[in-house]
Amino acid sequence: MMSDNKPQLPVSGRLRLAGGIFVSVAIAIAVIGIFLRVHHSNDLEKEVESQHVTVKIVSPQYGPSNQVLILPGNVRADLDATIYSRVSGYLRTWYTDIGARVKKGQLLGEVETPELDQQILRARADVATAESNLEIADITAKRWQNLVVSNSVSRQESDEKTADAKSKHDILNAAKANLESLLASQSFQRIVAPFDGVVTERNTDIGKLINPGSNNGQALFRVVDNRRLRIYTEVPQIFAYLIKPKMAVQIYFPELPGQGFTATVLSTAKAIRESSRTTTIELLMENKSGKVFTGSYVEVHFNLPSSSKIYRLPVSALLFRKDGLEVATVGPDNRVVLKSITIVRDLGRVVEVGSGIDINDRVIDSPADSIVNGDVVRIKETGTQSTENQKELAP
Repeated sequence: MMSDNKPQLPVSGRLRLAGGIFVSVAIAIAVIGIFLRVHHSNDLEKEVESQHVTVKIVSPQYGPSNQVLILPGNVRADLDATIYSRVSGYLRTWYTDIGARVKKGQLLGEVETPELDQQILRARADVATAESNLEIADITAKRWQNLVVSNSVSRQESDEKTADAKSKHDILNAAKANLESLLASQSFQRIVAPFDGVVTERNTDIGKLINPGSNNGQALFRVVDNRRLRIYTEVPQIFAYLIKPKMAVQIYFPELPGQGFTATVLSTAKAIRESSRTTTIELLMENKSGKVFTGSYVEVHFNLPSSSKIYRLPVSALLFRKDGLEVATVGPDNRVVLKSITIVRDLGRVVEVGSGIDINDRVIDSPADSIVNGDVVRIKETGTQSTENQKELAP
């Protein structure tokens, strides 16, 4: 029989070994628990941070007490006439070219009218024939009236001769009226200036066929009186009520940099165009020197009072949504409140808001596109925020 020589640990040693193993396992469990708790805490903090977005806010600023509204305008002469011919024919000659200054009634050109001349000759012959017929009819009527006294003819026959003489008189009047109408048309062979001014167009030449009227005919000349100019511009609906007659307006021409001209508001259309939501304003400007040309483009500068309820915001604060323009504001509980706004004027980096916000609103600058009502946010604190806000809202 062989004996088992394997060493046996005493009872105390086995207890110490088991205790060490237990302590090691407990420490490992504690370490793992602490790690999991820290990791969970970090995840929770990140989740909280993701739900509480840090934002920068801007405060609406009042607009200036006065505002300059700059609009494009078109210049027209005070008097502007496009001249057509009233008779058919061929241009015999013209006397004035573009740029020529003319006086009222001055001859611009002459039209040769051979057909009209023949019609006048025929009308004169008709008048002569009618006069001859009237003369013999008058003599006949008088003779028959004398014969009635001696009962040589009946009164009926005498009345018929008298009526015939009256008819011949009416025919003569009609012939004379036709001749006078043709002579009046012949006077339009002479094309004259309707007022003092400058010839700005000559669209004809010697021998060219002339058609009468503005429907089928071509304009022969154009004469304008540009000693006074009328300027037309379209003012947006929101500013229309601020424009008053006799208001002074500054006018600037791109070809004359640094030179301003003064015009006055002559009248307003007193109606809004539905297509553009603007109203037409007519200005009057003196131009006795002729320095400014009709048809020019101008910039019209209106100096208007600002509304006390117009606020300025940076463009970066705007949200373009399907329901229109909005801004995101921060409420007292640091939750987002979306507000619809209307834009009065776009100044580039800054816009002027006419409605939807108040001076005490805290508007989020550069809000996320996904921002919605009720989102919880944290406001970024900065000591220079007010100064930066004023700089951003400067036009």
